[in-house]
Amino acid sequence: MATVKQVLKAKSDASVHTIDAEASVHEAVALMSKAEVGALVVTVGDTVCGIVTERDYARKVILQDKASRTTTVCEIMTAPVMSASLWTPTDECMMLMTQHRIRHLPVIEGGRLVGMVSIGDMVRHLIEEQEFAIDQLENYVRGPRPDMPTCALTRRSPIPQTLAARFV
Repeated sequence: MATVKQVLKAKSDASVHTIDAEASVHEAVALMSKAEVGALVVTVGDTVCGIVTERDYARKVILQDKASRTTTVCEIMTAPVMSASLWTPTDECMMLMTQHRIRHLPVIEGGRLVGMVSIGDMVRHLIEEQEFAIDQLENYVRGPRPDMPTCALTRRSPIPQTLAARFV
């Protein structure tokens, strides 16, 4: 089973964006917009104390008519934050995210923030694993003569002409 470490390794941008708990919500939203991310890890010094997301902003600032320039991140952040370690299996992350309806998991190893995985990262990894399994099964079914047509048809490869004629 794959781990969070493998998912992080495959990410094109593994940077984690953080914001201080006493920063304004306006600063947090501006940072999310600039970095094109949907969540920031909230810190006090080097300690992770929560997470703030676009959803937090919508529900706890906009819908409650609060001012984003005077409201602090610690007032709207989600805490305590759920997290994963580098060795957490990907299926466990998916289960956590699904059960708790969250989209982002900070990755904490040895008390240090080392990454962040999103539901998109998890889905991308799952698709890659499934494509690999399909390729392996197709190779197994084809055997030592990959040029010969088989009945193993997938949406990723065209139907061999000899079989295509049978379906018309």
